[in-house]
Amino acid sequence: MTQLPAVSLAAVPGRRLKTIEIAQEIERRGFPGIFGPSLGDSLSLCNAIALSTSDVMIGTSITPIYTRNVTDFAQTAAFLHEVSNGRFRFGVGVSHAPALNRMGITAGKPLGDMRQFVEDMHAVPRVGDLPPIVLATLRDKMIQLAEEIGGGMVFANGARSYMGHSLGNLSAETKASEDFFIGNMVPTCISDDKAAAAAVNRKTLTSYAFLPNYRNYWKQAGYEEEMNAVEVAIAEKDYDRVPECLSDRWLADTTLFGSANEVREGIEAWFDAGIKTPIVVPSSAAGGQIQALEEFFALWD
Repeated sequence: MTQLPAVSLAAVPGRRLKTIEIAQEIERRGFPGIFGPSLGDSLSLCNAIALSTSDVMIGTSITPIYTRNVTDFAQTAAFLHEVSNGRFRFGVGVSHAPALNRMGITAGKPLGDMRQFVEDMHAVPRVGDLPPIVLATLRDKMIQLAEEIGGGMVFANGARSYMGHSLGNLSAETKASEDFFIGNMVPTCISDDKAAAAAVNRKTLTSYAFLPNYRNYWKQAGYEEEMNAVEVAIAEKDYDRVPECLSDRWLADTTLFGSANEVREGIEAWFDAGIKTPIVVPSSAAGGQIQALEEFFALWD
């Protein structure tokens, strides 16, 4: 029997109450965790889920550290930690320059800013106990920082073949610790039409290929040819060519797609790669998030 993964869940306008019902269904089915992406207010979603469930782990994956002041974050995170009885994981990241620019935010140096943020969180007075702070990680130095100052680490769109290297930054003690969170958000599309499922994931990940820090990570992970081709296409402003630069080998290493059996085997492979909490980010070749979740639930029926 394949171990059950966690699930990524977003609350879009008009479907927020339905999303909380889905969270209750996820818990009822025995999945170990529910994680809200940076789409929308994932802290509010976690709060609602905390008060509507009793056992499932909840978390943000991730919240950008620049969108609120640290005191506000600390008060919210400590509240969630308390009312969830310790089930909350506060996943935070430095986000990406294009997203921050749209909000009128200028980021500093990622490692320095993250170190300062965690230090400042712990220095906020009179908030009570804080939850584990889980750092968004891709490359080695942020992984090392997560071990030094954090309560865990979470990738998004990590390359499975490169996880041995990435997790090699951690001590054996940290890797074995039940208290240190190790997760990865995996875009997932389940369909017997494998080409259609691959196309959905390729579309999902194309936007990430425009981000320099992701390209640098994927180059290190063994996809230099693909990322160099993406950079040429961007330089030539031939943006429609970017998805064509992303190879099937790369797509199969960073996402899950295909039949129910193929996706279940892929989830197991992520556990085998050392990711303790794979977080399935469901998409559908035949509909929206609700359809995608129904297809995901059907994997285990």
